[in-house]
Amino acid sequence: MAAMSQPSAPCTLPTERLVLHEVLPAEAALLMTGRTGDREWLGGVPGEGTREAAGLLTLAADAGCHTPGWALYRIDRRADGLTVGGICFHGPPLDGAAEIGFELAPGARGRGYATEALRALSGWALGQPGVHRVTATAAPGNLPSQRVMDRAGFLRTQDVGGLRTYALSRS
Repeated sequence: MAAMSQPSAPCTLPTERLVLHEVLPAEAALLMTGRTGDREWLGGVPGEGTREAAGLLTLAADAGCHTPGWALYRIDRRADGLTVGGICFHGPPLDGAAEIGFELAPGARGRGYATEALRALSGWALGQPGVHRVTATAAPGNLPSQRVMDRAGFLRTQDVGGLRTYALSRS
């Protein structure tokens, strides 16, 4: 097994009500199996999308191609430290563009957390050298996620593979 890459310090992105914490490979190895990594998760365990993203992060780390900063983040509420979901890049930027996916525990939905987290992570990405565009997708019937992208300032672009595609560009 290849050595897992570890940044010198994980990225932490505070917002008004949340803190996004970069998930490192060791934590991802726990999360992908549904374990909590010694964190309290709303709903008891990480959601399916977060577990999938953790598995991809673990695979990338094992292959020696994990790029720190460009993977999974836990979404923690500042008020109580409870983890309410996950948000992730679908890999490092390619041709100046990065793609983001997100999910919240059902009990955290409808409170603006996804919009706040998406604004924070897309803002961080657009502040990185060479990144000029961030995209996100949702199934046509996933109106709540589409509204999150709208509220975060993303604009709908050409749909890809049957998914609604949204983009935010550096101004």
